[in-house]
Amino acid sequence: MPSVPENAPAAVPAGAPAAGPAVAAPTAAPLALRSSVATDVALVATFAALIAACAQLTIPVAGLAVPITGQTFAVMLAGVVLGARRGALAVLLYLAVGLAGLPVFAEATGGLAVVGKASFGYLVAFPFAAALAGLLAGYARRVRATLVPVVLFGAAMAGSLVFTHPIGITVMGWRGGLEPAEAIRFGALFLPGDVIKNALVAVVAAAIFRAFPDMLRQRR
Repeated sequence: MPSVPENAPAAVPAGAPAAGPAVAAPTAAPLALRSSVATDVALVATFAALIAACAQLTIPVAGLAVPITGQTFAVMLAGVVLGARRGALAVLLYLAVGLAGLPVFAEATGGLAVVGKASFGYLVAFPFAAALAGLLAGYARRVRATLVPVVLFGAAMAGSLVFTHPIGITVMGWRGGLEPAEAIRFGALFLPGDVIKNALVAVVAAAIFRAFPDMLRQRR
C-alpha cells in the first residue's frame, strides 16, 4: 500500500467548494468612532446655539457699557455638562460665528467691532472658564449623588472667579478708562448674578446627569 506524505493536503470531497483565503470579521470600532464623533459635533453645535440664545437675555446696568446677560449661564453649563474639551469647543464655535458677523453676541451684535468693546474681555475669558468648569465637574463622579450639585456649583464658580471676572474686569477697566479699584467695584456688580446663574447651572446639569449618566462618566 503506498504511503501518504505527512505534509500532503487533505483530500477535498467531490462537489465541496474550495476553501478561500480567510477573511477578517468586520470590527465595530470604526462605527463606534464615527458615532462618537457625530455625537460630539452635535453636542458642541447645540450648546453653541444655546449660548447664542442666552446671550440675548440682557439686563442693562446703570453706568456700565457691559450688561448682565444669560451668556455666562450657558457658557458654564456647556463646560460642566460637556467636559473641558467639548465645552471649550462649544464656546469657541459660538465666538467664531459671532466674529464672522452673525448677530449672536449680546444685544444681537456680531462682527469684529465687538473687539473694541468693553465687554470683549468676558468673551475672551469664556472658553477658559468653560474648560476649567468642565475639568472640575469631573470630580462629581467621585462623590455620592446628593453632593453632585455641590461639586458642579463649585466647578462653575471656579470658572467664573478664576477666568471670567478677572479677564472681564481687566478689559472693561482698560477700555473704560477706569482705575483698578473702580473697575473691580463695577465688576463686583455681576457677582451676585453669577452666583444665582451658577446655582442654576448645578441644578440643570445634575438633572441632565441623572437622565444621561454616561455624560458624567465619559468626560471629553
